[in-house]
Amino acid sequence: MVVSSTLGRVGRAALDLVFPPRCAVCGRGGSFLCEPCTEALPRALPPRCPLCWQLLRPPAACQDCGGHLPAFAGVRAPFSFEGPVRELVHALKYKHFRALAEPMAVLMARCLEEESIPADTLVPVPLHPLRRRLRGYDQSALLARELGKLTGLPVVETALARRRATPPLARGLGAAERRDKVQGAFAVRADALAGRRLLLIDDVTTTGATLDACARALRDAGASSVWGLTFARED
Repeated sequence: MVVSSTLGRVGRAALDLVFPPRCAVCGRGGSFLCEPCTEALPRALPPRCPLCWQLLRPPAACQDCGGHLPAFAGVRAPFSFEGPVRELVHALKYKHFRALAEPMAVLMARCLEEESIPADTLVPVPLHPLRRRLRGYDQSALLARELGKLTGLPVVETALARRRATPPLARGLGAAERRDKVQGAFAVRADALAGRRLLLIDDVTTTGATLDACARALRDAGASSVWGLTFARED
C-alpha cells in the first residue's frame, strides 16, 4: 500500500512537470482550482428550504416540498449554480476535466461536516450505461470516490441503476414535470443496504426530482435514511 501510494505521488509529480495544473476558472498555474477562485465561488446561502435546499424568497415557503413530501431527509449543496460554479460543473461533466473531481469533493466534504449530515455510505447518482459509455466516465461516481477518500466513508457505486434512459431535464420544467419524467427510473442493485444511512452524491440539484426518485428506490429497499449532497444548487 505504501509503495503504491508512493508510486502514485511520483507519477502525479512527473505528470505535473509535463502538464502543470492550471485553475479551471482563471487559468492561474499551481492547482486545478486556486484559492482566490475558491473563495469567490457563489455560496448557496440561506434562507433555503431545509428539505430540497431551494432558495426561499420571504415570506414564501417552499411550494415544491409543501405539495410533495420528498423521499429524502434533506439535500445540501455548498454553492449556487451560477458563474464560475457553472463553469466548473460543465468542465467536469462535459469537457473531460476529471481532475476537478478532487478539489470539488474537498468543498463538498466541508459542507458535509458543516451541515452534520448523518451518513455512513455514499451512493452516486448513476448515469445510464449508454450515456456513461459515450462520456467515458460518470462525474457523480468521480465525486463520490474522492469524497470517500476524504471522509473514509464507503462508496457503493452499484447501489443504483437506471432502468431507462431519461432525457436531459430541460430548464423551465417545473418540479412536478421533472418528477414525472424520472418516476420509476431507478432500481436498487446492491444488497445489504437495509438499515444504512445513505448519502446520494451528484453534481447539481435543480428541483431535487432525480434525488427524490433515487431516495424513494433506496428507502423501498430498506435504507434507514437518505440524504443528498451535490456541489451546486440551481436557484
